[in-house]
Amino acid sequence: MQSPLPVRKEANHYRVQKARGKAVDILYSLFRYALVIGISFIIVYPLIMKFSIAFKDKTDIYNPTIYLIPVHFTLDNIKMAMQILDYFPLLGNTLLFVVVTTLLTTASCALAGYGFARFSFPGSNILFALVVLTLLVPTSTLMVPMYLHFRSFDILGLVQLFTGKDGINLLNTYWPSVITSATAIGLKAGLFIYIFRQFFKGMPKEIEEAALIDGAGGVKTFLRIMLPNAVSPMITVILFCFVWQYNDTFFTSLFMSEVALMPTKVSSLAAQANALLPGLLGTGAGGSNIKADPNHVAMIIDTGILLAIIPLILLYMVVQRYFVESVERSGIIG
Repeated sequence: MQSPLPVRKEANHYRVQKARGKAVDILYSLFRYALVIGISFIIVYPLIMKFSIAFKDKTDIYNPTIYLIPVHFTLDNIKMAMQILDYFPLLGNTLLFVVVTTLLTTASCALAGYGFARFSFPGSNILFALVVLTLLVPTSTLMVPMYLHFRSFDILGLVQLFTGKDGINLLNTYWPSVITSATAIGLKAGLFIYIFRQFFKGMPKEIEEAALIDGAGGVKTFLRIMLPNAVSPMITVILFCFVWQYNDTFFTSLFMSEVALMPTKVSSLAAQANALLPGLLGTGAGGSNIKADPNHVAMIIDTGILLAIIPLILLYMVVQRYFVESVERSGIIG
């Protein structure tokens, strides 16, 4: 008959190990939650500050007891920022431009990615490597050649042949961005081509072989079969492209410095606020040289930045779940 003493020792040892395991799990959970909360606060804190400033009256600027919650709530900052930006016409113009370029970029990059994934031709691997290397090329090195190219735009010398001119000046129009988006050389196009190429490469070739037997060619197979199955990478590319195009200041200032778009308007918001704020407040009437309060100007600038990023916040709130699912699916397939 077994002595009860070893059994008790074994049971006590099991309880101790179990208690230690629970303690480790609890400590790990606390550390994980503290880390996530800390990182989330670092990310959300600037947004909280901008919301606080947007509803803060200018009399609260010099009150040291006010930090996040204003004492005097007001909508004057939002109204002034909207007047300076001409907000709703500017937002409509920007969204139209971004939607068009996003759709063109998605379509052209999907076609290019499908070509790299399914069609083999001499130098295809080298060409795809060059496409990926475009992600490493600094955009500043492309500034001068792209500017000169679209200042005297020509296709195979046809413009000079038929008109006798050196080319067509496309600067300060939407055409440079439309052309680069439609030809898969736009903003971050190399990354989008890579995403589509990895997705199409992971799809079974039997699907295309069955379509070929049914009489479908390459274009019909792409449009009718491959593209409808590429919903996950399409959502990923559309969202990335939309956000990056909306926030882009490099190409918009290079090609469209005189076109009213949100990035260029926000970048010049400080100068416009300094010039227009005294008139909006009625302190610059009669030709007086009264300057705006720099702290009040800073409040208007923060409010204008908040108004600029609100469409992206709303977009994220609506499509966040679909975006996460699309990234997971495209990552598994790719």
